[in-house]
Amino acid sequence: MATIHVDGKRYDVDGADNLLSACLSLGLDVPYFCWHPAMGSVGACRQCAVKQYKDADDTQGMLVMSCMTPASDDSWISIEDEEAKEFRSSVIEWLMINHPHDCPVCEEGGHCHLQDMTVMTGHDRRRYRFRKRTHRNQYLGPFVAHEMNRCITCYRCVRFYRDYAGGADLGAFGANSNIYFGRHQEGVLESPFSGNLTEVCPTGVFTDKTHAERYTRKWDLQFAPSICQQCAVGCNISPGERYGDIRRIENRYNGEVNRYFLCDRGRFGYGYVNRRDRPVRPEWRRDRGDTPVTLDVDAALDLGADRLRSARRVIGIGSPRASLESNHQLCELVGEGQFSTGIAAQEQACLAAMQTLNQTCGLPTPTLRDIENHDAVLVLGEDLIASAARVGLAVRQAAYARRTELAGERDIPAWNDEAVKTLGQDSYHPLFIAYPTTTGLDDVSEASWGLAPNDIARLGFAVAHAIDAGAPAVEGLDEATREAAADIAARLMAAKRPLVIGGGSLGSVAVIEAVGNVARALARRAKRASLLLVRGEANSTGLAMMGGQSLEWALDELSERRADAVVILENDLYQRLPGARIEAALFTADTVLVLDHQRTATWQYAHLGLPAAAFTEGDGTLVSLEGRAQRFFQVFDPRYSRPETRIHESWRWLHALRAGMRRHAVGEITLDGVIQAVAERYPALGAIRDAAPGADYRVRGLKLAREPHRYSGRTAMRAHIDVSEPRTPQDPDSPFTFSMEGFNGFDRPREEVAFAWAPGWNSPQAWNKFTDEVGGHLRAGDPGVRLLIPRPGHYRYADATPPAFAARDDVWQVVVLPRLFGGDETSSRAEPIIERAGPAVLTLSADDAARLGGEKGRRLRVAGAAGGITLPVRLDPSLPAGMVGVPAGLTAVLASGEWVRLSHDVEATEHAGTAPASHTRDDAGDRP
Repeated sequence: MATIHVDGKRYDVDGADNLLSACLSLGLDVPYFCWHPAMGSVGACRQCAVKQYKDADDTQGMLVMSCMTPASDDSWISIEDEEAKEFRSSVIEWLMINHPHDCPVCEEGGHCHLQDMTVMTGHDRRRYRFRKRTHRNQYLGPFVAHEMNRCITCYRCVRFYRDYAGGADLGAFGANSNIYFGRHQEGVLESPFSGNLTEVCPTGVFTDKTHAERYTRKWDLQFAPSICQQCAVGCNISPGERYGDIRRIENRYNGEVNRYFLCDRGRFGYGYVNRRDRPVRPEWRRDRGDTPVTLDVDAALDLGADRLRSARRVIGIGSPRASLESNHQLCELVGEGQFSTGIAAQEQACLAAMQTLNQTCGLPTPTLRDIENHDAVLVLGEDLIASAARVGLAVRQAAYARRTELAGERDIPAWNDEAVKTLGQDSYHPLFIAYPTTTGLDDVSEASWGLAPNDIARLGFAVAHAIDAGAPAVEGLDEATREAAADIAARLMAAKRPLVIGGGSLGSVAVIEAVGNVARALARRAKRASLLLVRGEANSTGLAMMGGQSLEWALDELSERRADAVVILENDLYQRLPGARIEAALFTADTVLVLDHQRTATWQYAHLGLPAAAFTEGDGTLVSLEGRAQRFFQVFDPRYSRPETRIHESWRWLHALRAGMRRHAVGEITLDGVIQAVAERYPALGAIRDAAPGADYRVRGLKLAREPHRYSGRTAMRAHIDVSEPRTPQDPDSPFTFSMEGFNGFDRPREEVAFAWAPGWNSPQAWNKFTDEVGGHLRAGDPGVRLLIPRPGHYRYADATPPAFAARDDVWQVVVLPRLFGGDETSSRAEPIIERAGPAVLTLSADDAARLGGEKGRRLRVAGAAGGITLPVRLDPSLPAGMVGVPAGLTAVLASGEWVRLSHDVEATEHAGTAPASHTRDDAGDRP
């Protein structure tokens, strides 16, 4: 700790900080541009100048840049000194000499850091009267728009893109007053984190292109605290709504999870909730193939309850993309013995193995923040950038942390970014990756191996044995792999905080068991290690904790007529198993009832479809891959802007159906009531009650506001429907109001913050006002509650070492490869994601491609037992010969581990479109 004096007042601060960070942590306002809490200081803008004095008796002082000055003990500074204020005002004036001053038409207007700092410094006159420098803007892809004329040369963009996120295709060109930030030639930004430029950039140079299509100022958007639904990481987000559409998603700060950054799929993959082909009213088909008839709510519920009541047995198929509350209500409707998780057996076996490991192997699960503090990482069977991108970004920071360690040995403070980077150069903490193809982290890995899943498992078993001789040895291991295992083991044991990462992306239980053996070996050697296991979908972890039968079990019960009705919850079964098997089961059912917010292939097969709320239209709880239960809240009431809709949360529909089946009146149901029921029913989920405040939570007697205090136009929003303004929608399920009338300040700590705003701070930098210290935690604590706590157990080493992979002459083994863009069920329906995904391809080794005559770009057909698919070929030097990589999210007719045949597509079309329509599928179960 250190004591500093600011404008005559004494404060205790962290002596490791610089003065800027220390002052901001104290709640003092110091303007800045180039500094960022996650990236440190470079002293490029001079905006944070303050007056520093030698001691209490010094009256002269000197100007210093607070971001480049340590907060050493007994420092005396002044923010309010007139010379410092005048200097800061002149700095922003010269930075804005070439700025077009186009705030009224700029997409950044209203939440612009440049606007905030202009007001804060008192700059209000433009004296420059000469010709301004102008630049030509670039096309940077479907996510980010470019307007270089607004640039103030703070260098934040390239520092984040290149130095933090590891991108290589964005740079600074030119010199002096003619610097250009962009690509060497226009084209799509390649980094999967490019969208963070829209929040990192303090001006309007890089803006959200998806938002610009239907632009609304931040103060006219309605927000709610939410959780990203596109993978299992559980990043916190703030979706903003206007006129019943989500207009943008912003990062919501959580000190233990995502902090300042999101991946592009999470930020831009929301478009599926705005699709105009979504079901918005109940639909009934007497026979399959009939044109659906729309019903009102009461008629649909009566019809559904009658059909289910008359059935001999009803099966319920849940979903890992639905909330805990909805899955629980489905289980209550059909009974525990009739409930399926809706997850294929292979994936469910992986989830069960991961849950057991998390609780019994002896190692804790790290948060994203924790990951960055590990000094050796082993990744087995995961391309983290594709399967859990935000985890991949954290692992990259763990590798980079070697630079900070080297700097600390030379007394260079961690915040001095340029000095740390120059000293560290290409020094990284050891990162080892074993995966069938190249990965997005290979550039910072010490070693990476392209291996088949069985060989990845064998490597993991060998590492565990090298750490602890009590772990089973691997028979028949080649010398190169044995040496690699010994090296990995030595580096993990030499580290202070090693981390082991695995998961279910490859669908291999053997890989998970190998990861578990390494974790157990480290635990037995008393290492301060951690274990992270990657799941696939937003609520995969929570659903595995609830339990239930596999999807195959449910389909068998229907096919064999042991059940004649099925309720399917927010799940497109065609994404999980071959269509022929699904249709054989659904065809035999007398009643197929589907609840979903998308018009999927499964929805088209339903007798009765009930329109479910998307995550922006309802409340619920998800459990992330680290076992953190988090609540997402309704952003808007869909009936307010579109009265014709009949959208409700799935858990509300299922409650009403259950009452109808029992011929009971539909009683009141609230979110808090369902959460309590879930907590009582499943002891492992009991703590979800504490994941977020209940509906009775108040600040100063007020509910929390979803809308900024400057929200405008409410009285005219429904003028095209009725000139009489209706009552604002009421929300009995959460502590939020659907209006600006409520608490939205920062001075009273709270976990659930819908949007970041504080007086003078309209930009995302306002999050500094809500944290206990810059880059720390929310003052009221970070949202969510941890459920997967390691408990004492008797975990034994797995000893079923799989045989080594051996290529065959005429068949290839499938490995389904996760994709960040186009690889999940929901975001792949969003237009920007479809555009960014590009053509889907098969991945082959160069040797196999040469043997088949399938050079790069040529189309090949993959034929398996349940059907086939035709795609162009991509060559990957890491993929082992004898394997073929199939992109996830395209078809379920091919499964990892399956042996298939490859052949030339003699009837190939002239060109391939974009995913998911870029393939030719010949699944025997395809519908006309």
